[in-house]
Amino acid sequence: MEAPNVTQETYSPRKCSATNRLIGAKDHASVQINIGDIDANGRYTGTFKTYALSGYVRAQSEADDSINRLATKDGLLTQVWSYQK
Repeated sequence: MEAPNVTQETYSPRKCSATNRLIGAKDHASVQINIGDIDANGRYTGTFKTYALSGYVRAQSEADDSINRLATKDGLLTQVWSYQK
């Protein structure tokens, strides 16, 4: 007796890098941005950091601040942006 063909769903939802909320399949305003790593000479090394932003963050005009905050935390930006409460 053969095993039945089972179709498995391969969809895995992304999480917003700024808010840690799940990005739903119907969020057509969400974006995923890859920022390439460079060496000391300014050449692309072939690796990158990925940031996903939900449509909610973009609608609130917080995308640029979120990318700056996340890139600073990952060490990509230095002395460019500082978070102040």
